[in-house]
Amino acid sequence: MSLPHAILTALLEKPSSGLELTRRFDKSIGYFWSATHQQIYRELGKLEQRGLIRALPGAAPARGQKKRYEVLPAGRAELAQWAAAGQDPKPMRDPLLVRMRAAAVIGTGGLRAELERHLALHRAQLATYSGIESKDFPPGRNGENQDGENGHGEDRNGEQDRLRHLVLRGGIELESFWIGWLTEALDALGEEPPGA
Repeated sequence: MSLPHAILTALLEKPSSGLELTRRFDKSIGYFWSATHQQIYRELGKLEQRGLIRALPGAAPARGQKKRYEVLPAGRAELAQWAAAGQDPKPMRDPLLVRMRAAAVIGTGGLRAELERHLALHRAQLATYSGIESKDFPPGRNGENQDGENGHGEDRNGEQDRLRHLVLRGGIELESFWIGWLTEALDALGEEPPGA
């Protein structure tokens, strides 16, 4: 994934200013593709130069007014082409796993505290994701019947909501995996010797 495609996705969901995009990244896309305020603004400029987005005309031009951007047809086409293209999974690069391999060679002093810290972080992230799921995707949302239809053969959640929920479920499952794996690693490590 790349930042330009994440920005195009966010702007297609809702035209936004750079500041609004930064806030939205902090609350959604940023959970799996983070970017700083500066990176977002820099990328907005590049996307505008490439003719993929444009700044919306302001109601009353004023100094310091925030530019709001929308995706142009060329940007939608770029995103559609990228979304349909194949890409192999990225190899995992996690420093914690390298630390564990190093501990196997030099000893486990201090490793338990790092594993416990990671476990706490993953538990907190799981709680965040679960809270989002409860708020945004509660069971029986919109008065659906059990097969997800409203009685007229129409799915009330729609494809967009189903896909957003699947992304969130992926995050929940990933955090659940890490919690289980870290718990297993701590059990296998045993108690840390005093003075380690």
